[in-house]
Amino acid sequence: MAWESTRQNRLETGGSLRTPRAAAVAGIVFSLLLITALVLLKISAPADPAEAGSWLTDAGRRAAVTLALNLVPFAGIAFLWFIGVIRDRIGAREDRFFATVLLGSGLLFTGMLFVAAAVAGGLIAAASRTSSLPGQGILALGRNATSILLNVYCMRMAAVFTITTVTIGRRTHIISRWLGAAGLVTALGLLVGTGISAWVELLFPAWILALSIDILTASPQTRPGATATSP
Repeated sequence: MAWESTRQNRLETGGSLRTPRAAAVAGIVFSLLLITALVLLKISAPADPAEAGSWLTDAGRRAAVTLALNLVPFAGIAFLWFIGVIRDRIGAREDRFFATVLLGSGLLFTGMLFVAAAVAGGLIAAASRTSSLPGQGILALGRNATSILLNVYCMRMAAVFTITTVTIGRRTHIISRWLGAAGLVTALGLLVGTGISAWVELLFPAWILALSIDILTASPQTRPGATATSP
């Protein structure tokens, strides 16, 4: 029927116009939440996982860590939305190989971020509900597991996601050239720099923030369903 065709056209048109802004907003939300969570964790918890758990008796530091951990699920939700709308924006130009790597690395990053936050949250809960701190062995195990998950595995997946996004962006021309170069530097830092300084982790959300702002301010691109042009 005519009215159904008109309604479908309106839905398609509205979705294509909203996608770049939705991607930017989701990326900005993810970046701000993750940066806030990481900074709170780094200034509140000792850098050395083997350090004694006496810091858990400080109510202020414990509250800051709890706030940071509570921000992580919302950051993960925003990141999943960011992945979805970026893929929707690429549309028919998306390559199956790179799309699989992009989605897989993004899901692994989110999953391991959640697991690391859950382990850290368990330590905080154990310290809050008992009169004495958990055993030194339990504290060391939890801190080391959280640190390895975040610094080794999670950030490596973030590097893979960044490299894949840059590759797709360069082939489909959906991101600026300077963002592509910055993405490669970010990925290199995440691959080899996390063992040098824990603050390197902030490169990933900072790059996503820059990418989101670029998408938000860029001129409208080809509709996601458009056919790719030959290189």
